[in-house]
Amino acid sequence: MAKPIHVTDAEFQATVLDSKIPVFVDFWAEWCGPCHMIAPVVEELAEEYDGKFAFTKVDVDANPNTAMQFGIRSIPTMLLFKDGKVADQVIGAVPKAMLKSKIDKVLSA
Repeated sequence: MAKPIHVTDAEFQATVLDSKIPVFVDFWAEWCGPCHMIAPVVEELAEEYDGKFAFTKVDVDANPNTAMQFGIRSIPTMLLFKDGKVADQVIGAVPKAMLKSKIDKVLSA
């Protein structure tokens, strides 16, 4: 069962930027209500796209450097990386269909 991997500032380069497959990064915090609302959706997508897309989570409180590096100002913010670059982004708790369309767009690019 594929689950999002929690990534730290120290692991971000190797896990996300150097990944051979596209990576979905969920920037979140423990105190963020909308982050908890979207978490089950992200887990479902991790299972659906297992092997085609990697799913990670970055706690912005514990890993401020990565959040700062990518200009994360509100959470949840999801960044979709392909070949080490940001290919798309989604801000806020959005419907699963919207996330799927963004993921599919990155996969087909």
